[in-house]
Amino acid sequence: MRLLIVTQAVDAEDPILGFFLRWIEGLAAQVDYIEVVCLKEGRHALPQNVRVHSLGKECGAKSRVAYIFRFVSLVWRLRYHYDAVFVHMNEEYMLLAGLFWRLSGKRIIFWRNHRMGSWRTRIAMILSSAVCHTSPEAFVSRSSKAVLMPVGIDTEMFSLQDKGASESSSVLFIGRLDPVKRVEEFVEAVSKVSVLCKVDLYGSPTEPDSAYSRLIALKAQPLVERGVLTLYPAVPHDSTPGLYRAHAVYVNLTPSGSLDKTIGEAMASGCVVVCANDAVRQVVRPELMVNTGDPREVAQVLERATGLSREDRFAEVRKLRAHIEQHHSLDALIRKIAMLLRQYS
Repeated sequence: MRLLIVTQAVDAEDPILGFFLRWIEGLAAQVDYIEVVCLKEGRHALPQNVRVHSLGKECGAKSRVAYIFRFVSLVWRLRYHYDAVFVHMNEEYMLLAGLFWRLSGKRIIFWRNHRMGSWRTRIAMILSSAVCHTSPEAFVSRSSKAVLMPVGIDTEMFSLQDKGASESSSVLFIGRLDPVKRVEEFVEAVSKVSVLCKVDLYGSPTEPDSAYSRLIALKAQPLVERGVLTLYPAVPHDSTPGLYRAHAVYVNLTPSGSLDKTIGEAMASGCVVVCANDAVRQVVRPELMVNTGDPREVAQVLERATGLSREDRFAEVRKLRAHIEQHHSLDALIRKIAMLLRQYS
């Protein structure tokens, strides 16, 4: 089988999509050859049976028309080099080429995990052979073609190795400095917690120097001056395992609807998880789930998480790690994608 993968970035240093390199590597072992079309290409060392074609964003922003022309040209030029297509996240690519792929007899696996959708999403679903998602509340989950997938956590990269005796009150937040991540609520919650040893927040805004990121910096300043909170810019994906292992508690306040990979990475790395996502409600201790997102509630949940006894903390860590190994490993994800590709062949 020869596969075309369409994605945003092929870059180990991308803080959001760096993980996708491991997906490509895993799929490369399942198929004969892979052509990858991406918006931006960066550092990578992919197997020999993988060839990457960039639309050129790494060379500087181009017009939307230029990106579309380059994409359509590649889809056409490579049309005899692939039998199936895996589109990761972006429905725009489905709208541009989905009909051509269907008329050409290509099977199409479309991955989308956002809670919100539109007419564009519906068209993309119609054109797909199967639609993959990890959250039961994702927009595409209502489709008859929907397939619930493992999150795909690399359990070797994100492991308990060298976890050490991290302070029980050390707290980590990793996420874009965008409103959907509820960073402002997190900072306010930290200011209301009575006893916290160390709080580290890693993230950068989608839009550089956005008004929201400036608001976060302003609200965090008193905590920074007190030595309670430290702000860091986003880091490459391959730098995050050490961050998880250096902290006892990981916080994610993104509302239900999409399942952030960082939640699974933190679980695999031995963190106690505080989150607001209903997709893990049956796994995370009930008292560590955030229901409203109100800073006062978040502060209370943080105090419960950092106040766990040694025995309860270790029990929680073992349970979360086992859940990822059994249900959401990268190996399980690759096997399921490969099965879908063969099923629709």
